Amino acid sequence: MQPVPNHRHSACCGRHSVQPGRSADPAYLAVTGSINQLGEVQPIGGVNEKIEGFFESCSRRGLTGRQGVIIPARNTKHLALRRDVVEAVESGRFTLYAVHCMEEAIELLTGVAAGERSLDGEYPADSVYGRAARRLEEMAQMVAE
Repeated sequence: MQPVPNHRHSACCGRHSVQPGRSADPAYLAVTGSINQLGEVQPIGGVNEKIEGFFESCSRRGLTGRQGVIIPARNTKHLALRRDVVEAVESGRFTLYAVHCMEEAIELLTGVAAGERSLDGEYPADSVYGRAARRLEEMAQMVAE
């Protein structure tokens, strides 16, 4: 994930909290966006309203610093969040995560690297994709028996 520049005005606030390499707690995250057939996360409409809606829900239950929203990185230029959301992001009580591709979201949600296919077509065994490939092979063997 690419960090977003730190700006102080409300049209850009929240962007600086995008944390590269930080693992999030999926139980406290909302996810919005669209993914194309190449795994690229595409921008969506209503990003401010979606963030603010989830923020409201979290605020009613109490902000803990673990809540946040995963958004398309290409939507960061569209952020124009309310002052209370901006203040919560700036103080670390709420976080925005901007992702470019599905693998970044997978890593945020699981805390495990998604995995990159090697030249021989294999994924690292301890990656999300490696584990999924292994499980699919096991299931295929069970069906074949």
